Amino acid sequence: LMRILRSLRLPTLIFVNKIDRVGARAGDLVADIAATLAPRVAPLGTVRGLGSAAAEYVEDPAGLHAALAEHDDALLADLVADAAPSPARLHAALAAKTAAAQAYPLVFGCALSGAGVPALRDAIGRLLPPAPAPEPRLRGQVFAIERAPGGGPGGDRGPGGARGDRSGGEKVAYVRSYGGQLRARQRVTVYRREPDGQVRRYDGQVSALRVVGDAAGGQLTAGHIGQVRGLPEIRIGDQLGSPHGLAGEQYVARPSLETVVRPRRAGDAATLHAALLSLADQDPLIGARVRPDGEISLLLYGEVQKEVIAATLAETYRLDVDFMPTELVHLERPVGVGTGYEPIGHGFAAELGLRAAPAPAGAGIRYQREVELGSLPLAFHKAIEETVARVLEQGRYGWPVTDVVITLTHCGYWSPITVAGDFRDLTPLVLATALAGAGTRVYEPCNRFDLEIPLDRLGPVSARLAQLGARIDETAASAVWRLTGEIPARVVHTFQRQLPGLSSGYGTWSSRPGGDRPVAGPPPTRPRTDGNPFNRAEYLRHLAQRTPAGNRG
Repeated sequence: LMRILRSLRLPTLIFVNKIDRVGARAGDLVADIAATLAPRVAPLGTVRGLGSAAAEYVEDPAGLHAALAEHDDALLADLVADAAPSPARLHAALAAKTAAAQAYPLVFGCALSGAGVPALRDAIGRLLPPAPAPEPRLRGQVFAIERAPGGGPGGDRGPGGARGDRSGGEKVAYVRSYGGQLRARQRVTVYRREPDGQVRRYDGQVSALRVVGDAAGGQLTAGHIGQVRGLPEIRIGDQLGSPHGLAGEQYVARPSLETVVRPRRAGDAATLHAALLSLADQDPLIGARVRPDGEISLLLYGEVQKEVIAATLAETYRLDVDFMPTELVHLERPVGVGTGYEPIGHGFAAELGLRAAPAPAGAGIRYQREVELGSLPLAFHKAIEETVARVLEQGRYGWPVTDVVITLTHCGYWSPITVAGDFRDLTPLVLATALAGAGTRVYEPCNRFDLEIPLDRLGPVSARLAQLGARIDETAASAVWRLTGEIPARVVHTFQRQLPGLSSGYGTWSSRPGGDRPVAGPPPTRPRTDGNPFNRAEYLRHLAQRTPAGNRG
């Protein structure tokens, strides 16, 4: 957690609890924290009566001066000259470094007795940076979503509060406002950053609004939180009114694992499906899709996530489930350029041409046009672009396609016969032809790892990493060996289980999704859920068997 906080440069306070426990430590604990968690830890005080029921926190400016002097030349000069800086100067220096995540203030205390809690509360007010100044135009970010039971009211419970089965209720979005004003019945534009890095928008109307903590508040303004209803497509991370801030660095990578989840009671399949879709709305780290056989698969980041989802389903939805063995989610990238084209009159009331070409690594998906925007009604352009994004979720081998540029090269329609559904039906066939012509290669996901082991265990640990296909990029020795590198995601769980034996129980491991590598040998495949547009006859049969009104809007 501290590695993540440090990498994001988030201002952070540290609270050391349980100073009343026998065996509690102070000075040497701070040294351990500085060595393993936060190198620039800044204790705001010390403990009197450490390890006893009478333990209490005592502020100590002298200790703070020494901690800050290590990274501040002016304060270091004062320390050498035995000159004590004023409290105001120390506070200003600490507040500036805390805001820049260059210092981590630390308070000792005991939550049970309340020792140190006032000091922590005071530090939050004095040292953490204030909220930014209100922005002139509307911008609000969705940070939580729940569903009101049966679509009725449920607004007073917070996003983490206890609730019954809300899988079918109306969405209630919790929005933190950064500027502008938002009222009930106001029309808004919502912006979303997709996994491919693109920022997309859609319009909606707020049907109801309640400002949290203000019973009479009918207007959401900067610095406040509101419960917003009436936006059925809303998801966590969406922004109302402005895309500002959505185009920054993406810290959440694609999930690299997939598992099938089954209800233990056969009659719970429909309820499970609705519950998983509801959880996916509430948590951006959960993805669900229905397989061709009707079973539901979940996209995951790790094995522990299974336990969290199982507990949530049992507690919130009263569903008992089983998870099948976890499988990897691979990626596909185009290796060349391919085109697809279908004229009007070959079974579709639409004309469409698309080109697929490689994009630089990490570019995601880019969609562009070589035709005039006015060559089609906007609804038809929207149908094509949305369908392209959906088709790219399953490439030639069934895996998501990334780092690709899709270009609209031809388009046409019959007025007034053609509808948007004609382009939704035709786009998968044309894009599949383009991808087949370009060719795609399958890549397996990898994790970036950070490993600390005792000095005498480097040989066996590094040998096992090599056997599993890992690559060690850097090694550094101090009190322990620290290794960083890349490892195939399929063997992460295996190595984690073996690490205690390899490191005599002293290994410390952390990993995160990052990077991939080409699959050697025959590419793995995944069952399709889209009617298989890569086989024209099979896809046309799929369209013929579908409900006539299914995709014609």
